[in-house]
Amino acid sequence: MKNIAIILAGGSGSRFGADMPKQFLKVAGKMIIEHTIEAFERHPLIDEIALVSRKDFIEEMEQLAPKNGYTKLRKVLCGGKERYHSSLAAIEAYTDNDDCLLIHDGVRPLISERVITDCIKALESFDAVDVAVPTTDTIIELSEDGSISRIPQRRLLRNVQTPQCFRRGTIAKAFELALKDPAFFPTDDCSLVHKYLPETPIRVVEGESTNIKITYPEDLALAERMLG
Repeated sequence: MKNIAIILAGGSGSRFGADMPKQFLKVAGKMIIEHTIEAFERHPLIDEIALVSRKDFIEEMEQLAPKNGYTKLRKVLCGGKERYHSSLAAIEAYTDNDDCLLIHDGVRPLISERVITDCIKALESFDAVDVAVPTTDTIIELSEDGSISRIPQRRLLRNVQTPQCFRRGTIAKAFELALKDPAFFPTDDCSLVHKYLPETPIRVVEGESTNIKITYPEDLALAERMLG
């Protein structure tokens, strides 16, 4: 059994508006993807790292390990058009159903050692683990005509982050069932377990407000302040 960090770095960065995928943009002297890899590289409980990239950036990603001396980055995999294609590529790259896969966004470079540790410890008792923080705003649900139909209690709501973590056999089974479903709609990995393996409890680990996903230019400025 191994603890394997799966870093998804196949995004195009279209919402960011840059002329290159945002994972290659520099913040605090390094590319965003380098900061993300290094958070898992230096964690003592992580055994291996796999990076999932767009096909046209595989060569650049393969240079990261020799360039930076990463010893845990063992696989660079080709993802697909949708996020779930990248998760699936990583799941299929491993065969031991007891392996623990920590699936993380490549553009969340501020993931902390504490969150990684809590996820790994939670996988000792649960087959699926999510990371989330309390929702700070009131959430409303709309009806089809645009009026409010429901206002859930905020104290029960959470904003999901990553990593989302699984025993390899659990997430592989969820994908197997999802891909047989004609009504399958791509969503995040924990949602697949929740929908297709409803008997499997998903443990929620407390995330951190600093574990931001860099999506817009203002996020890059915030990350620069926190990493600098």
